[in-house]
Amino acid sequence: MLNKFCKQPLWECNRTLIKVAQGQEPADLVIRHAKLVSVTTHEILEDTDIAVAAGRVAYVGIAPYTADHCIGENTKVIDAEGQYVAPGFMDGHIHVESSMVGVDEYARAVVPHGTTGIYWDPHELCNVTGLEGVAEVAKVAKSVPLKAMITTPSCVPAVPGFEDTGASVDAAGVEGTMGWDSVVALGEMMNYPGILSCADNAIEEVNATLKAGATPTGHYSVCETDRGLNAYIASGVSSCHESIRSEDIIAKLRLGMYAQIREGSAWQNLHDLAPAVAGGRIDTRLCNLVSDDNHPNTLVSDGHLDRILRMAVREGIDPVTAIQMVTINAATYFQMGTDMGSITPGKCADIVFLEDLKDFHVTRTIIDGEVVAEDGKALFEAGSYQYPEFMTDTMHVAVDITDATFRIPAVNSKGEALAGDSATVRAMVVAPGSTITECALAQAPIKDGQLVADSENDLLKAFVFERHNNTGSFAHGFVKGFGIHGALAQTVAHDAHNLLVVGDNDADMALAARTLVECGGGECAVEDGKILGQVALPVCGLMSPRHVEDVAADVERVEEAWKSMGCTMPSPFMTMALLSLACIPSLRLTNRGLVNTDTFQFEDLVVEG
Repeated sequence: MLNKFCKQPLWECNRTLIKVAQGQEPADLVIRHAKLVSVTTHEILEDTDIAVAAGRVAYVGIAPYTADHCIGENTKVIDAEGQYVAPGFMDGHIHVESSMVGVDEYARAVVPHGTTGIYWDPHELCNVTGLEGVAEVAKVAKSVPLKAMITTPSCVPAVPGFEDTGASVDAAGVEGTMGWDSVVALGEMMNYPGILSCADNAIEEVNATLKAGATPTGHYSVCETDRGLNAYIASGVSSCHESIRSEDIIAKLRLGMYAQIREGSAWQNLHDLAPAVAGGRIDTRLCNLVSDDNHPNTLVSDGHLDRILRMAVREGIDPVTAIQMVTINAATYFQMGTDMGSITPGKCADIVFLEDLKDFHVTRTIIDGEVVAEDGKALFEAGSYQYPEFMTDTMHVAVDITDATFRIPAVNSKGEALAGDSATVRAMVVAPGSTITECALAQAPIKDGQLVADSENDLLKAFVFERHNNTGSFAHGFVKGFGIHGALAQTVAHDAHNLLVVGDNDADMALAARTLVECGGGECAVEDGKILGQVALPVCGLMSPRHVEDVAADVERVEEAWKSMGCTMPSPFMTMALLSLACIPSLRLTNRGLVNTDTFQFEDLVVEG
């Protein structure tokens, strides 16, 4: 596969590199006296020099050899002064939209933390604006040095027939994108039931990717490691970031699948998965560390892959092994290891300076031989991109939302009124740091012919409104686990990103929903008629055009509002956002109704008998 993410292809500059390596031409940049993290041999190479030309590594001088012969009159020389130097970090699975800013602002946030490349599945915005929106953000990415390598969204909608989105992508669309300079792979194939049943579109999307010589990435979210997993991998899908048990990691590795160990703002799997790969018991060549989703306040306060590396080492993973998981392993998986992933001759000069291999404090980031960040600050501008109207006018809710909109009639599946003081209902149950919901039976009180919330028993109402095509469709259900009084609304609601509202009273729910319709989407927290926090996300209802620090401050205020309303889980908005994701176990709510995602059937809210 042709790599379009380097300053020059190797065949255009190899003569220059050959001459620089031999001292016949001067280098553009020489790094002196570094402790090189050799991801090819799992060593720390003391007092190493690195010479760079044409954006690539020309020479690596391992003591006693030096790069003195590569230094000319105009060569820039950086003395590493004994700091560690590692290949630039690469996130093997990420949705930039979850940072709530554009990819340019995202770059400004993560590059100072050592991230030089991301494998980005923009299926969030694709569900809203289609491949046209993906093409638009690819233009934005070109304005910054971060290598934003796109994996074409494969599941738009995530589960056909169970939700309504703003767009759809089929195999023909996927095939068309395989010729884009920005595309390197197929985004996570969440429709594993489609793969296992040999559904035409799912299989043809994978086949279009394979025919193009690109990589189909995966999403196998069930705890099954035998026939289904074998069949899924046999299709050509070759990675998964949805493991939640150590045995899942081992099983996938044994079958040749890349195991992507996730640690995001809300989906925190590293602690449970690290024992599978710590201690050197198994070969980790097929392991990546990925973030999947990060809130802006996580990026601003804690960092990106440097944060995950810190945690990995605390969990017992060897530091060089951990660095391999965000460098050479990622590049190799995406068939880009001939150009990226290590500091060796001929590779892109994507380089990170580190004070140590415990805290992973990044002091300098270099991309294609250019210093792009120092001392925690990006040396490039971002945030001025003007998005087209089709990406900023996406709130089309054909419902006049009032308090009455949130009433749930106490009737059975036949429309007959229910007797008694309460009814047995199916409820989604969320857990901190987990993508999985359980299906539980709960007692919903009946008042004045309506099923109502019961905040004392942590039973909240949940509504999803279609917001793309003015259909006016919406559905309702119940959820447990948030523990709040008041209401919360958001258009960050995976993957259709319809308008999702949760609360214990109709008035607060109505106010939260109307607030987002008026501002073009985002997040909102309301208690007793007062807006406690709001994040306006007018770009696709997912992103803000403002600086990441400003958005992070708004998100922080909303999370504080969650806490004041009674919620104790980390990044609760991200947990709430998955209530409508109909491809992860076990019970979800879309604008079409309650979905049993184990059997992929709609369920009645009320359980009779």
